[in-house]
Amino acid sequence: MIGFLGAGKMAGALAAGWLEAGLVEPRQILAADPSPEAREAFSRRTGAVAVEDNAEVARQVETIVVAVKPNQAEPALQKLRGEIKDAHRLVSIAAGVSTARIEKALFDGVRVVRVMPNTPALVGAMAGAYALGRWAKPEDAALARELFSALGVVFEVEEGLMDAVTGLSGSGPAFVYLVIEALADGGVAVGLPRSIARELAAHTVLGAAKMVAETGEHPGELKDAVASPGGTTIAGLRELEGRGVRAALMEAVVRAARRSEELGAS
Repeated sequence: MIGFLGAGKMAGALAAGWLEAGLVEPRQILAADPSPEAREAFSRRTGAVAVEDNAEVARQVETIVVAVKPNQAEPALQKLRGEIKDAHRLVSIAAGVSTARIEKALFDGVRVVRVMPNTPALVGAMAGAYALGRWAKPEDAALARELFSALGVVFEVEEGLMDAVTGLSGSGPAFVYLVIEALADGGVAVGLPRSIARELAAHTVLGAAKMVAETGEHPGELKDAVASPGGTTIAGLRELEGRGVRAALMEAVVRAARRSEELGAS
């Protein structure tokens, strides 16, 4: 059985994905959220029960997904200190909240797995990573792999790399949305209807991503295969390089990772 502290969009997406993968049934899910609207939306999407009291989840479920806002994670867990036992495992998706902070909010020996999913989990295309807390067991790692690989791809990393994961795959979808929007705007600028330009841009990015993921070829090699001598693509690439697009995207990841570090330290 899996419980959720928080019944927002990401909690609903995770639960729906695990249901679709056949890992759980609705009767094996229990969520808690103070918002009636969030509880209703969660239950409507998953068919599972959602309650108001976090303590009810802790009393009934041993695997608990911490899906509250980052600034609410420690206060919520501190209130559950008397309910969380050695048998519990906590899977935290609270961005920037370290396993050490969760352990401090509860007690020495508590089993914690920290996960950084991303919003494409909403459509079963997650890219993320997880890190183990001080007292997490091998079976906790195995469960994290099973749960989150059902939603896309997930990698185990040292916790010190979680801010880098946040900067790349956590924030990365927003950077890609900006690219898609800009490509679509470019299509409109040269005469395409906006609806067609948006679909062409989205599916171009989707197809290019699948080429990288499924062929195993380096992105540079795939780029070179499209850019014929003196052709349209190399002309466009020259413009992108001249305007520093590559450097800007690299710096966006670095800045996002550093901001994650700052938030984690606050």
